[in-house]
Amino acid sequence: RRALNHELSKLFSDMWDMDVNRLVPGKDYTIDLQGKADVTQQGDSAVQDSAARHLFHNVNEERLKSIKTFATFISLLDNYETSTGMAEVVTPEEIVENNCFLDAVLATEVMKLAHEYLLKKKLAKPNLADFKYQLYDIWFQLYARKEGDRPDSCGFEHVFVGETRRGKQILGLHNWVQFYLQEKRNQIDYKGYVTQKNKTRPHKDDQVLSIQFSWKGSVKPIGSTFIGVSPEFEFALYTVIFLLAEERVTRETVKIEEYELQVVVCRHGHHIGTAYPVLLSNSSE
Repeated sequence: RRALNHELSKLFSDMWDMDVNRLVPGKDYTIDLQGKADVTQQGDSAVQDSAARHLFHNVNEERLKSIKTFATFISLLDNYETSTGMAEVVTPEEIVENNCFLDAVLATEVMKLAHEYLLKKKLAKPNLADFKYQLYDIWFQLYARKEGDRPDSCGFEHVFVGETRRGKQILGLHNWVQFYLQEKRNQIDYKGYVTQKNKTRPHKDDQVLSIQFSWKGSVKPIGSTFIGVSPEFEFALYTVIFLLAEERVTRETVKIEEYELQVVVCRHGHHIGTAYPVLLSNSSE
């Protein structure tokens, strides 16, 4: 296990504390963990289902719609062709929506804190308009996932929306809002929670979970995700690690609240390839 990054743990904990838009478990939403998922491999089609019901029992959608970052975030989720290899077409309306989302995120205390930190490290432009352009490039600039393909992907699509490869593999989809909305449309089937060896079952108030699910006919054997956090929190967290990173794949071990996490960020040139949390332990156990 890698050494804990104390500096980032402090920054991310401050961001967590400032995240006024994070939903409160049991109040703004309720999850239903049900059974423990079976061990399965990527690409398996026949998978034991340890959860007959949805993961999200309910979510206060009125609250989501009333928060600018969530509302603008949700409007971006239907802008993508999820199959890799199919060229993405970005319409002028979508560019406007991307900008509205970035404006909403940049107005939050969470993102301001991340910006200040990046300024100290000389990794961000001081002017907000320049910083926004930098964020746009990192998250929304299209690229080809595979050599020779047409531009079919971007960091935002991969991390927050999810993609499928040849209908066999789920790529990305690490966001709880997208999970909830897809589950509501019966596109996602939650199969159960996943625990590390010798770990007790998670708690319904936990805000980082490892889960197994199928989406569009493919199974994701294990996917880790924050639950209930605001879009700006995830966006800021991954942006900071991406900009600090030298390597193609960066794994930072951090402690946020009671969660010890490894946050993984992979780069695709100047853009985010993927980013997600891996739950290592939960000290409230």
